[in-house]
Amino acid sequence: MDLVPALEEPLRQPLKSVLGPATAKVMAEHLGLLTVGDLLHHYPRRYEERGQLTHLADLPMDEHVTVVAQVADARLHTFASAKAPRGKGQRLEVTITDGSGRLQLVFFGAGVHKPHKELLPGTRAMFAGKVSVFNRRLQLAHPAYELLRGDPEESVETWAGALIPIYPATAKLESWKIGKAIQTVLPTAQEAVDPLPDTLREGRGLVPLPEALLKIHRPHTKADIEDARSRLKWDEAFVLQVALARRRHADAQLPAVPRKPAPEGLLTAFDARLPFTLTDGQQRVSREIFDDLATDHPMHRLLQGEVGSGKTMVALRAMLAVVDAGGQAAMLAPTEVLAQQHHRSVVEMMGELAEGGMLGGAEQATKVVLLTGSMGAAARRHALLDLTTGEAGIVIGTHALIEDKVQFHDLGLVVVDEQHRFGVEQRDALRGKGKQPPHLLVMTATPIPRTVAMTVFGDLETSVLDQLPAGRSPIASHVVPAADKPHFLSRAWERVREEVENGHQAYVVCPRIGDEEDDPKKSGKKKSAEDEAEKRPPLAVLDVADQLTKGPLQGLRVEVLHGRMHPDDKDAVMRRFAAGETHVLVATTVIEVGVNVPNATAMVIMDADRFGVSQLHQLRGRVGRGSAPGLCLLVTEMPEASPARQRLGAVASTLDGFELSRIDLEQRREGDVLGQAQSGARTSLKVLAVIEDEEIIAEAREEATAVVANDPELTRLPALRTALDALLDEEREQYLEKG
Repeated sequence: MDLVPALEEPLRQPLKSVLGPATAKVMAEHLGLLTVGDLLHHYPRRYEERGQLTHLADLPMDEHVTVVAQVADARLHTFASAKAPRGKGQRLEVTITDGSGRLQLVFFGAGVHKPHKELLPGTRAMFAGKVSVFNRRLQLAHPAYELLRGDPEESVETWAGALIPIYPATAKLESWKIGKAIQTVLPTAQEAVDPLPDTLREGRGLVPLPEALLKIHRPHTKADIEDARSRLKWDEAFVLQVALARRRHADAQLPAVPRKPAPEGLLTAFDARLPFTLTDGQQRVSREIFDDLATDHPMHRLLQGEVGSGKTMVALRAMLAVVDAGGQAAMLAPTEVLAQQHHRSVVEMMGELAEGGMLGGAEQATKVVLLTGSMGAAARRHALLDLTTGEAGIVIGTHALIEDKVQFHDLGLVVVDEQHRFGVEQRDALRGKGKQPPHLLVMTATPIPRTVAMTVFGDLETSVLDQLPAGRSPIASHVVPAADKPHFLSRAWERVREEVENGHQAYVVCPRIGDEEDDPKKSGKKKSAEDEAEKRPPLAVLDVADQLTKGPLQGLRVEVLHGRMHPDDKDAVMRRFAAGETHVLVATTVIEVGVNVPNATAMVIMDADRFGVSQLHQLRGRVGRGSAPGLCLLVTEMPEASPARQRLGAVASTLDGFELSRIDLEQRREGDVLGQAQSGARTSLKVLAVIEDEEIIAEAREEATAVVANDPELTRLPALRTALDALLDEEREQYLEKG
């Protein structure tokens, strides 16, 4: 392989004299930087102008920060302590300022001598450390610092206007040390091989890669930074989209059995039974799926739909079409509770059509079997036999379906529910069960913005169900600030009582179960300035259920549900709740996905700030599933101005999942979204932002698709092939975007 030797050089050996083994070791262990090329692609997070200093007023708590500021004053105090009983203890307090705010630095003991000599009033320096609060004031304890001394030849103007790159750093390696290491290897940037085809680069007016690397690390002007970022964003978007386009291309070459439903078969009989008409969206998406099923290469489709938009109905019709065509369909659910629920609802929707081979079964009927890990041996043996003989047209189960023992007669379609809980390896294991690769339909109720779908699920074609079926009720959502206004919480429990008195039911969701051993070390350490609420452990199902039964919900039938219960107990609790025997279900997020009880109209989410935006949206989708309006109360103790409260406010203000997923993405760091999603990629996205760079991603996808169609093996583009190999570990290329 024609890798560039200079950029592939490990940081540890050859550059010993330059970087030093200790620095190279920290870079490898804490930043994942192993080669010269990795280091060159470790871009600055932002730039400081020496003249325009960081806003000290905006420092985030508990984070490692780098600031540029001037020393306002420095005082040395002596004090007595256990270690220095005669008043010989020393503490140096230095106040720094940037015009927007002040920050206190403290140094203790022997550590005071050097800063006492160097940090004189008027001195400018870069300081790095973790922000904490002491006596209600922000401070950095023992920060590392680097004095900013202007070169004697440098004029004051040049010095003040220079752009200082601030790198993503760690406590063990400050930004300026990373900067110095990068300056050492920067000359090798000239040898970087350009992955973008010349025509693409020139056509879009992008600078060559070596120039972009020089400009991002050593910019003279803000325009340099812009040029570099535009170019490097294209690299990331394009190389990633080429990897996805190659996967789509390879999938399209696989053979599959076309599955066309028989004209007067099971699907026709099922549609005739339906007591309602399908929405336009359901009909449109069904057509897209049936067109895919009729081709001789496997369908790979992502079905996105809001909670309650009728995805299961669309998936069931696809499964029936495949059974009609002589094949079998398997539906994979992430949990046993959900698999059992899907099985129940499919059997209910199909009626006598699910009673194949039984008395009273309809003529076109098939068998629908359930297969989970906790089934008894006899029931399991029976289910496996039905699959092998082809007696069962539809099987619903957990990952137990992937085990080697499970053999299908003729697997034609795999439906995966809630993709983000299934790795691509599991998906491929199930694919291997067919004589030829089966068609694949992936369902998710987490709305994903278009660009994220293109980036994370880029090997799947996407269908979106965006209208709710008729008869769905609106859900009113409110934030309940329990600390500021305790009477709001009392009112919340009154509302739950009112719903129950009107014949309805309610959920109460908590972040924790409550039978865990609390680790005193952990709970003792967690001190956040955001609020006292952060200091206590999250509320737990068992405690809350107990308090409610004895207090505000006394006299109502309250039950608990959580993931560590025995599957039979969980199922029994769910059955009682579904039958209306239980008034209030206090649960963890096991109810987040797919639980369908139309009579449940209210949900109270305790410590709502501990859940993510999309998780809150998922949970809320469990109420308002019948004709009565839904109510969702988000209880929090976070103060009004905190980011957590703003997030909850956003959830309460809209029911549009796509809008919320954008808010979620904008609030979280990009890497959270893609870091886990790209399990095969060594480097996650660094400069590309999936929301704001929507156009680049869409254009890169088009360019990548065209390049791969012309040259699937990239034989005419060796530099692109090299970049791809750097992004992916060879054997894991197929497992790119999902973790």
